[in-house]
Amino acid sequence: MGKDQTVLFHSTVFGPIHSRRLGTSLGINLLPDDGKVCTFDCVYCEAGYNSQGTGTTGLPTTQRVRLDLEKKLREMKEKGENLDVITFSGNGEPTLHPQFAEVVGIVNELRDKYFPQAKTSVLTNSTRIFDPKVAAALRLVDNNILKLDSAIDPTMRLIDNPVSADFTVERLVEALKQFSGEGIIQTMFLRGEHNGRHIDNTTDQEIEALIAAYREINPKEVMIYSLDRSTPEERLEKVEKPELERIADRIRAAGIKVK
Repeated sequence: MGKDQTVLFHSTVFGPIHSRRLGTSLGINLLPDDGKVCTFDCVYCEAGYNSQGTGTTGLPTTQRVRLDLEKKLREMKEKGENLDVITFSGNGEPTLHPQFAEVVGIVNELRDKYFPQAKTSVLTNSTRIFDPKVAAALRLVDNNILKLDSAIDPTMRLIDNPVSADFTVERLVEALKQFSGEGIIQTMFLRGEHNGRHIDNTTDQEIEALIAAYREINPKEVMIYSLDRSTPEERLEKVEKPELERIADRIRAAGIKVK
């Protein structure tokens, strides 16, 4: 049984926070600041399940993003603070914002003005990469980080709970090939139970299927990680670092860079 968890970001620009993989990161939330909007309903999402609702504030305008981000970047610059990356994440799937491509342009422009050495990143669940406009916008960020939690359909559905019944691993892998050599694949490893069904994407079969998918996609690199924060599903187990390193070594042995 899950718990009523709603760890939401209550602003358009948040942080900076320290990211395990990206460094000092300033976040951009393109979703409501009092609800969640996502095309997945992941059992491990720190923002909670979609059932909490989409809130009342709606999506921020491009002007709101520009004003809030410029104010924060100016403050950080004046204080002599460091910034490694500006990351689109927040309360759901950032590419759902109808002006996502325009916002990427705004963020790149302000990054160049205040912190030109910083990178831009998008954490996306990969459900919107079938839209050519979204795919083109993702190519304009430095770190296009695309989710692939399992290369076996039933496991993917159990972990990620895609809203669309048409979303399949086969279609996803085929679409991810468009970012060959430039995209970064991110995989969450975990074990546990959900709705009475066992979850485990660390088995030999799962890892072999992922390696085959990684080879087909040909990403710039693969990021693997496990649980680090509270999750809405209570019966989940973190995969500890020594085991993650063993999985990483298997992926590296296939000639794929792992971070």
